[in-house]
Amino acid sequence: MYYPYHQQIRTPNRLITVVGLGDIFIEPNIATVQLEVVTVNEQLSEAQRENATDMNNVIQSLLRLGIPRENIQTVSYNIFPKYDYVNGEQIFRGYEVNNAISVKITDIQQVGRVIDTAVENGVNRVSNIQFTVEDTERYKQEAIVRALRNAQTKARTIADALQLQTEPQPVKIIEVEQGGQPVPFQALAKSNQMTTPIESGQIIISATLRVQFRY
Repeated sequence: MYYPYHQQIRTPNRLITVVGLGDIFIEPNIATVQLEVVTVNEQLSEAQRENATDMNNVIQSLLRLGIPRENIQTVSYNIFPKYDYVNGEQIFRGYEVNNAISVKITDIQQVGRVIDTAVENGVNRVSNIQFTVEDTERYKQEAIVRALRNAQTKARTIADALQLQTEPQPVKIIEVEQGGQPVPFQALAKSNQMTTPIESGQIIISATLRVQFRY
């Protein structure tokens, strides 16, 4: 039996693939900061004793500010020999003891005060301030919805431009995982006249979807 040529060719599974983006801009309500006490002494035991005294003072000062003890966590404790190099000769200088804690702050307005208080009580290195929010999963779901709507809009735009008829429901959705970007902070500041200014700004929770539509 003879079939017309156009009936002999099967229509392939034709797809439009688009990437949908969804962003949620929110004000952070949680901050974490790393505070370090670094001491150096020729005698290891003395360097450890000085470090322990200073770090204990720091922790007690944070507790007096109302930071819960469960929000204070040791993240590292390191001991290094220190050397100077003079005319190519290695000269032992002493031992460096580095004790670092991470502090979770639930009152964003208190970040600068926490840093100043910690510095006044023995901290001599501040790093890794990160801002985030509670219940990030809820915002993530909102971002996914926005990403899907963005993908649908892109698919309709492409279809209209090419005069194609697309099916309204996607045939495949893949979430593209993305890592979060912390807000970096490397400065160490101390002032007798005002609290160290820390600006939290906004943080972005994003979702990216790769979506396919049949036409």
